[in-house]
Amino acid sequence: MNIFVAKLSFDTRESTLQNAFEEFGAVDSVKIIMDKFTQKSKGFGFVEMPNDDEARNAIEALDDTDLDGRTIVVKESEPRERRDNRRGGGGNFNRRY
Repeated sequence: MNIFVAKLSFDTRESTLQNAFEEFGAVDSVKIIMDKFTQKSKGFGFVEMPNDDEARNAIEALDDTDLDGRTIVVKESEPRERRDNRRGGGGNFNRRY
């Protein structure tokens, strides 16, 4: 299961995140998203756990808890296509009448 983790401290390292999730089971991968220009954390990341039951236990236990001085948000990651379909309209900002 792919897990989304938000509101991370900018100082949180992937190893810290991995250690927190490994308390609940095996972790396949951990990725904290970095800004491509500044190479600083964007404050969110993803954890991949192979066992869905262990992943759900980790989500339930770690959501709204403290990690590196910040209260983190932990939830199941939504597939990209499902997120994209939720976006509203918009645009038309350069339209001339």
